[in-house]
Amino acid sequence: MFTAGAESLLRQAREIQDEELSRFCTRVTKLLQKDPGAEAADALRRLFLVVSATKYSRRLQKPCVDLLQTTLCSPTCPEQLQLLSAAILREMAPSEGLVLACDHVQNSRTLSLVASVLLAQGDRQDEVGRVGRHALQLLEARLPEGLGPRPLLPVLSKVVSLVPGALPEAQAEQLHRRLVDWLRYASVQQGAAPPSGGFFSVPRARQPGLVTEVDGAMATDFFTVLSTGHHFTEDQRLNVQVFSMLRAWLLLSDPTGGADTDGDDHSELEGSTLSVLSAASASASRLLPPRQQLRAGAFEYCQRLLDQSSRRALRRGDAELQRACLVEAVLLLDVLCRQDASFLYRALSCLKSLLGRLRGDPAQARALLPIARFLLGHGEAAAVDAEAVCLHLLDSVPAELFPSPMLAFELVQFCRDSLHLCGQDLGLFQLSFPNLFKLLAWHSPALTAEFVDLLPGLVTTSTAVEMLHALLDLPCLTAALDLQLRSSPALSERPPWDISLRPTSCLEGFRDPQFQGLFQYLLRTKAGGPPERLAPLHRLLQPMAGCARVVQCAAAVPVLLPVFFTQVTQVANGALTAQLALVLLERGGSLFQVPHYEARVHRVMSSQLLALFRLRPALVVELARDLLRFVGSVSSIGSRDSMFEAVVWAIGEYLAVTHDRRCTVEQVNRFFEALEALLFEVTQSRRSATHPPCPPQVVTVLMTTLTKLASRSQDLIPRASLLLSKLRALPQGPAGGPGDEDTDIIRTRATELTNLLKMPSVAQFVFTPVTEATTPHVHRNAHASLHLSLCTVSRLVDREASLLPT
Repeated sequence: MFTAGAESLLRQAREIQDEELSRFCTRVTKLLQKDPGAEAADALRRLFLVVSATKYSRRLQKPCVDLLQTTLCSPTCPEQLQLLSAAILREMAPSEGLVLACDHVQNSRTLSLVASVLLAQGDRQDEVGRVGRHALQLLEARLPEGLGPRPLLPVLSKVVSLVPGALPEAQAEQLHRRLVDWLRYASVQQGAAPPSGGFFSVPRARQPGLVTEVDGAMATDFFTVLSTGHHFTEDQRLNVQVFSMLRAWLLLSDPTGGADTDGDDHSELEGSTLSVLSAASASASRLLPPRQQLRAGAFEYCQRLLDQSSRRALRRGDAELQRACLVEAVLLLDVLCRQDASFLYRALSCLKSLLGRLRGDPAQARALLPIARFLLGHGEAAAVDAEAVCLHLLDSVPAELFPSPMLAFELVQFCRDSLHLCGQDLGLFQLSFPNLFKLLAWHSPALTAEFVDLLPGLVTTSTAVEMLHALLDLPCLTAALDLQLRSSPALSERPPWDISLRPTSCLEGFRDPQFQGLFQYLLRTKAGGPPERLAPLHRLLQPMAGCARVVQCAAAVPVLLPVFFTQVTQVANGALTAQLALVLLERGGSLFQVPHYEARVHRVMSSQLLALFRLRPALVVELARDLLRFVGSVSSIGSRDSMFEAVVWAIGEYLAVTHDRRCTVEQVNRFFEALEALLFEVTQSRRSATHPPCPPQVVTVLMTTLTKLASRSQDLIPRASLLLSKLRALPQGPAGGPGDEDTDIIRTRATELTNLLKMPSVAQFVFTPVTEATTPHVHRNAHASLHLSLCTVSRLVDREASLLPT
């Protein structure tokens, strides 16, 4: 979030008009034409803020744009002005007014700035290729003193990322050799200390010492990013830069997509010549083609990093750097083994010893993720089982380290990306969904989009009902995790608490043996067993319902429920569909009372309940007892009016012999009597209340369903007509009053339904049409039988209508 001052500056920059911007461009042009200094730099910073504060591109005056390009390319211009000019020109991209060219730029730092502007324009007229070729030419030339090749490497990396294969093969091979030299043969001597500049300073004649390891020992092998020292040389800085871009470079610089093109097939791992050569000394690796030399050098570099990561760092910053380099080294080994299978066996031997060291260290949990991904991707080829590593990651890590946001994000990404590696064998991931839901419950805003992609792979027919309960109880899980953290004294790093919340009673309940079983079920790590009723926990945790983290988690549930049902309906059988429908009926009145949570979830549940009935209409007959219990009380409406409408509509739509031959007249009569009593109760309460307690759409759905049922059982027509006639005579509310419009809607609907019941055969045809009549064209076609029937009934029941055609 920006501060108030920053917000004010951004607002002013966005609101500046074109006329004022033109005047400011004129001022910038005058400042750049004179001897540019601090005032010109301040003006360029303001101009950059203006052009970057809006989503649309700002138009600058042509003299100003031309002068910015001149300033950018001027060798005598201060570097600060060059940086600001390049930033402004990049923000204007793509622009038609640029005349920049990189062909005559011989300064590596200037070329990097010019290239950033040109590459932002896109690949117009092979501009990307020209930038890359010129950068390679400048890299091969002898650069002046103080101008190293470091600014050129990001340019080449960007060129390859924009247009893979844009660099000529001969030049790319030469670059590969240079990268190997920088990566493998950097000096192990520390750089000389820069002169202090003092009057009495005397340069030291003593030779700088060797770089050291993170544990303080002298380095005895080649320089890596984990080597430490007081001062570094240019080739050591190049070494660090090459390693930082190496994985992306290997992926992008190979136009074949990862397959080795420098030699023959290398699938025979132990018997190939390349395997022997790459295992030999650095001098033997010179016999390999350039790209293979780079891979061999990168593999040796990764081995060195894995060895350095086992040393105990003296400083905390070095320990964090160790973990980051360890992750990058394993990811790089994965790329190397995919591009050249000859590295696979030696990489596995390194990773096996690494696993034994990391598995017992919670601080190294993030490093286990790329190792598990490596084993999943290559385990089948090397006959290695990755299940033990994945089991540790899915069992211990989410349960103990869920407060870590970075670890949670990376673990969910690992699960999402690993689904295609496991094929059909997803049992380990699917059974671990309660543990993964802890990450979602604690970091829901950041992980909701990731779980939209992950959730379909976790749904199975055996755990679908349990997963639905877990999704509905997700806000309750967030509160339970909060209590678990608050009651744990062993955590050294605790998340920031909501200071306005003092859940004393909740903490006492968390430690109460009476609730221990429910909390253990809610915080379980594996799926399995019958779902528990968590209503007592809902009441216990109610003081935490307003906690910000709980409210954020509740907002994710309506997003994930449709994803769950979309997947489960593709694999569900009849029994599972019935179970899911029962869960929706039951849980509609048993949700954690988070603000606005019930209304949002009920809307989703009602739509999904209709989808289940549409998928299997026989559910109305199979669940007749449960549906009668649901619609048999006014309390079922309450805050669940959307679900009540869905259930009543499904009864009227699918309780018919055409959908299920098990439907009997007795069942139709039972449903009619229950709905008739309910409709009478809600309409009588409307008469005596100033504000109607029941929404008019619920009343109209009840009326329509009763009419449908009456059309299927002729004995019920008189009772339905009598009830509808009472509703037609519903007293009008006061003029302009709150119930006036609602009463009109009910009376109009009652009149329409009464008219249809006057022709029972037509009513049955309209309310229970044959399958062919449910297609949309039947309702739009004026010559179709359904449309003609409705028109005929309208004419017959209207006393003033003529039977003659108009």
